[in-house]
Amino acid sequence: MYKKEDCALLVIDMQADFIDEGAPIECPGGREIIPRLKELISFMRAQNIPVIYTQEKHRPEKVDFGMELEREEPEHCLEQTKGVEFIDELRPEQGDFIVVKRRYSGFYLTDLEILLKGLKRSTLIITGVATNVCVYATALDAQQRDYRVVVISDCVAGTDRELHRAFLRNIEYVLGEVITSEEIIKRLS
Repeated sequence: MYKKEDCALLVIDMQADFIDEGAPIECPGGREIIPRLKELISFMRAQNIPVIYTQEKHRPEKVDFGMELEREEPEHCLEQTKGVEFIDELRPEQGDFIVVKRRYSGFYLTDLEILLKGLKRSTLIITGVATNVCVYATALDAQQRDYRVVVISDCVAGTDRELHRAFLRNIEYVLGEVITSEEIIKRLS
């Protein structure tokens, strides 16, 4: 079992291009998770548990999307657009950390692992979007690096509700624990 001293909260890609109504990759349920996620972030800050935001960003020249645009995904999170910005309700605060990423995983070619090692954290509590894409990719990379993975079921949303449920089942099957925000608050109180 983990202790709060082991934990860091990861808030994945809560940005306009995934959350706003009519966004290029609007995640069904994304706006519904905001109140619970706000509560969880406040709790973590009060417990001195680091809060780390990932922010997907792509250059306007679109040279860093890689294979991503070969699928059916539209362009999104271009630098210098509103879509790349964190939603107003969940902006990082003083003392929070931001990890910029160019790919799905929060670990791939970022300094997330260096940050976690510096903070001496071995358990990642994962929230945000999209369950079936960036949340999953980050959870997989975390587990492969021997971090304990805890995904908060009422603080994540997928690109599709069916895929969201399927990927939560798969995360619980092979990558880590899937619990509610109420359960994690109770454990870490």
